[in-house]
Amino acid sequence: MDALRVAVTPPAFCKRESLRAELAQYFPNTIFNQKDRYLSMPELVDFLGDADAAVIGRDLINAELIRSLPELRMISKYGVGMDNIDKDALSRANIEIRMTTGTNRRSVAEITLGFMVGLCHNMSSGSEKLKKGDWQRDGGQELSEKTIGIIGCGNVGQELVRLLKPFQCKVKIHDIADRSEFCRKYGAVKMGFDDLIAEADIVTLHVPLTEDTENLINKLVLEKMKSSAFLVNTSRGRVVDQEDLHRALLSGEIAGAGLDVFYEEPPIDTKFLQLSNLMVTPHIGGNTDEAVEAMGKAAIQNLVEYFNLNE
Repeated sequence: MDALRVAVTPPAFCKRESLRAELAQYFPNTIFNQKDRYLSMPELVDFLGDADAAVIGRDLINAELIRSLPELRMISKYGVGMDNIDKDALSRANIEIRMTTGTNRRSVAEITLGFMVGLCHNMSSGSEKLKKGDWQRDGGQELSEKTIGIIGCGNVGQELVRLLKPFQCKVKIHDIADRSEFCRKYGAVKMGFDDLIAEADIVTLHVPLTEDTENLINKLVLEKMKSSAFLVNTSRGRVVDQEDLHRALLSGEIAGAGLDVFYEEPPIDTKFLQLSNLMVTPHIGGNTDEAVEAMGKAAIQNLVEYFNLNE
C-alpha cells in the first residue's frame, strides 16, 4: 500500500499535525495543501494529479475536474455537505465517495446557540457601538421561553434542540423526514413551513443546499416572519436570498439576523456586512478544534476502510 498516493486539500486538516501524522501512518505518500487556503481549479487539477485518493473539503468537484483525474479511485469528504460535488460525474467515472455525517454537529449547534443569545441580548450591535465610544445599555431580551423554529432537524438541528433544553423554549421543527419520535422525546412540535415561519421568534436553518433549498428564505418568506423575529443561518449561504435579506434588515421587516455562511465566500458586499442588525462570523461554525479533529479522523477512517487497512 506504500505506493498509494493520497492528496489532502482542506487547509484546516493540513495545518493540524496530529491529523497529518495519523494519515501518514497509513499512507506515507500523502501530500498536503500548503497554501493555507482552498485551491483554485487549475491548482486543484495539478495538485490532485496522479492521486489514487483525495481528502476533499469545500473544493468544487465537477465533471471537468473529474475527467482530468484518471487515476483517482476514491474521495473521502472532510466535513459534511455534498453541494460542491457532482456525484453523478463521480459515479460515471467509477470514483467512490465516502462521508461520515454528524462529525461537526456539536460545534455548529453551539455557534447557532451563540447567535441566538447574541441577537437577543444585542451583544454584536452593543459591542460595535461601545468600540466607537457609544455607551448604550440596551440589554435586549432573554432567549428563555422564546419560540424557536428549526428548519431541518437532522444531526445539527437535533443537537440544537438538546442545547436549548435549559432555556425552556417552545421548539417547533419543520423537516421532510419523519422526526415524530425525536419530537416526542424532547417536547418539540412538528409543523408546516409557513406556520413555523409565522410563529417563530427565531428561525434557524439546518438544511443541505439542494435545488429545493436554494433561496428557500426569500422575500415572500421574510414578509411572513414577525417584525421582532431573528433569522439564523449556519447551514449554507445560498439557502438564503442575500439581497432579499439585506432589504428586510434595512426596512426593519425582521429585527435581525446571524450568519456564519454567505451567498459567496468570502463575502464582498461590505454594505450588507456592516448592517447594525446583522451578526456575522466567517464560516467557522464547524471549525472548532474538536470539530476539525473529529472531521479529520472520520475522513482518515473512510480511507482506511476503503483500502482495507484496518488491523
